Amino acid sequence: MYRILCLLSILFTSVAFAQKAAPQEKRRPNVIFILSDDHAYQAISAYGSKLAQTPSIDRIASQGAILYNNVVTNSICGPSRAVLLTGKHSHINGYKLNEKQFDVNQPVFSEQLQQNGYQTAWIGKMHLGALPNGFDYLNVLPGQGQYYNPDFINSKNEKVKYTGYVTDIITQLSEEWLNKRDTVKPFFLVVGHKATHREWLPAIEDLGYYDNVNFPLPPTFYDEYIGRIAAQKQDMTIDKTMRLKEDLKVHADYDSETGYNPYNGFTPEQKTAFYNYYEKKVSKEFDEKNLSGKALVEWKYQRYMQDYLATARSLDRNIGKLLDYLDQHGLAENTVVIYASDQGFYLGEHGWFDKRFIYEQSLKTPFVIRYPGVIKPGTKVDAVVSNLDWAPTLLNVTGTSVPAQMQGQSFLPLLKGQKTSWKSAAYYHYYEYPMPHNVPPHFGIRTEQYTLARFYGPDNAWELYDIKKDPQNLNNLYGKKGYEKIISTLKAQLKKEIVQAKDNEALKILDGDINE
Repeated sequence: MYRILCLLSILFTSVAFAQKAAPQEKRRPNVIFILSDDHAYQAISAYGSKLAQTPSIDRIASQGAILYNNVVTNSICGPSRAVLLTGKHSHINGYKLNEKQFDVNQPVFSEQLQQNGYQTAWIGKMHLGALPNGFDYLNVLPGQGQYYNPDFINSKNEKVKYTGYVTDIITQLSEEWLNKRDTVKPFFLVVGHKATHREWLPAIEDLGYYDNVNFPLPPTFYDEYIGRIAAQKQDMTIDKTMRLKEDLKVHADYDSETGYNPYNGFTPEQKTAFYNYYEKKVSKEFDEKNLSGKALVEWKYQRYMQDYLATARSLDRNIGKLLDYLDQHGLAENTVVIYASDQGFYLGEHGWFDKRFIYEQSLKTPFVIRYPGVIKPGTKVDAVVSNLDWAPTLLNVTGTSVPAQMQGQSFLPLLKGQKTSWKSAAYYHYYEYPMPHNVPPHFGIRTEQYTLARFYGPDNAWELYDIKKDPQNLNNLYGKKGYEKIISTLKAQLKKEIVQAKDNEALKILDGDINE
């Protein structure tokens, strides 16, 4: 009997030791994808910006990786989100322009996550004109949404109004969903912010935060657009396009009930705060100065930057709140956190605001990612990555199979610092013309050194930029002596990208050029 007891004791001890020694199966990570609107990388201190400090975005970057050449395939809001959802170019997913209706019958990557046992949610701005499949929970802004006291539409297509500032509300709703989620399952959450979209209404606590800052004019502010036909004909300048009343709130109409009015539905307290700041201070200053010419344009630039960055201040603050929530609830170590914007934006470069062009400031978008234990803190990625690659990467991160029909590829190996073959170019195609900013359609490629673009529609033109020597895209090299071989090589590469992307419209234009 004693011998049997000894053997049993040894057996149980061995089993317990084996269980303890066996490596624990790594839990599938949660993912939070924070996606803002029109937030320029030039306004983020992690990217070297001196315009503003963004400690929360910087926190993600310093604890993980920062991408320096993350570009988009179509620099405009809704289409960029459609690319994220589908992992396909605009001409394939069918959402080329804003204010259309996304085809909800096509596959989206969140459905793959659901099949892999993930809870999925999208809260905040979506801007697709329809509610896509693949989400267990939706609570999104209709269209562009409102900065103050916004309506939200839930999964049942019910409209509910919330009182407060939209950036704060989106964070609150996100935390509420996290509190109520099924804790047995891993989760994927998109936090879609309206900030920093036009008309740049800051939170009340941030009104006037940058009033004492004199922002330096970008070196290209008075760009004359020499050698660039499309740039000459655009309608997106701070000088002529930016509106004093609607954009800069000079003598804003707070009480109009006709047409679009962002102040409709303001509470008395909100309206008083805006009136006291914009009417009694900003508008009064404008009247007293009685500006014209360059002095007026430069005043408009200062006001634009002050409102834009004040709006971004709340965005960064709320990102910090969400990061703190993860720390406080023991979720930080097993949650991948990403911050990105739907595309880049102009902060006075070329005298512009808005986006659309294949030029650097609107083509590149911020992207920082934290993945504890997998991505080494302080990782820097210089390779050209596209938002077409976001969905495959998210699926790869979560151990979910990537559908063959997706056109992007996972850049997780780059984030891990692994040696891997990677594509040498990203393909771009913009469509929305002529409204609202008269930027003609164009397609092209961005490599590590060059941007080659073909404009079509009202004017047919080629443009080539050496972005290492000319990051501001001022000197169009196309047709200049000495660049014949480079142009020939890039055109061949462009055709390869077009064929691979299955962009028949662009291919027809390109073949027409070659056959001339």
